[in-house]
Amino acid sequence: MSGTHQETWVDDAAGRLVRPYTVSAGRTRPTTTMDLLSWVVATGVRPRARLEPDHDVALRLCGAATTVAEIAARMRLPAAVTKVVLSDLVAVGAVRTRPPHPVADPTDRSILERLLAGLQQRL
Repeated sequence: MSGTHQETWVDDAAGRLVRPYTVSAGRTRPTTTMDLLSWVVATGVRPRARLEPDHDVALRLCGAATTVAEIAARMRLPAAVTKVVLSDLVAVGAVRTRPPHPVADPTDRSILERLLAGLQQRL
């Protein structure tokens, strides 16, 4: 780094220290199809390889069926990055996903309001 530009390390209240593209190893597309309201749940299978910290956190959040949106909010990661992390866990059999049932209309105001209320309650 040059003397005129230095990154400032911040605490948990101010935000993440690791940039999102680092978490996803620069990947921008998940290998598993899912949307914000897809449900994700741990299978009980523990990956053989050592998990990266964000993968471990995501796996713990999937102990009970949870939506992609909630996992992203709790991890404070963009949804696209969260989907990549979850796709990695699907690939090793640690989690499984399913579409919302019944299929939710992403423009349905009542669903969006319930999702927002749930996210606010958890934070």
